[in-house]
Amino acid sequence: MHVTRLACGECGSALEGHFSFGWLEGLSREQIRFIQTFLKCRGKIKDVEQELGISYPTVVSRLNEVVRAMGLEAASGEETAIAVQRREVLDELAAGTISATEAAERIRSLSAG
Repeated sequence: MHVTRLACGECGSALEGHFSFGWLEGLSREQIRFIQTFLKCRGKIKDVEQELGISYPTVVSRLNEVVRAMGLEAASGEETAIAVQRREVLDELAAGTISATEAAERIRSLSAG
């Protein structure tokens, strides 16, 4: 989809051509909804977690996907997301909600991904 006409609602003048959506063009509908939620929550990841019902690492991962789709570099953010996921696994292990074997498998899968 592309924009072909821009019009002024007040004076009625119009401009026709082929116009870009800019940075929005590279985002999926899901990514745009995520950004809307992120902005609604004023960038507070804990609030985004609650609003979308997803974990902290998932919020960070989706944010990195949007950054990449916008053409911005996200390499260091990706490393941070993996570190956060590792910390989450270790927290679950410390709380006794997962076994040491499961924690090791999950951490291995993070490194392989």
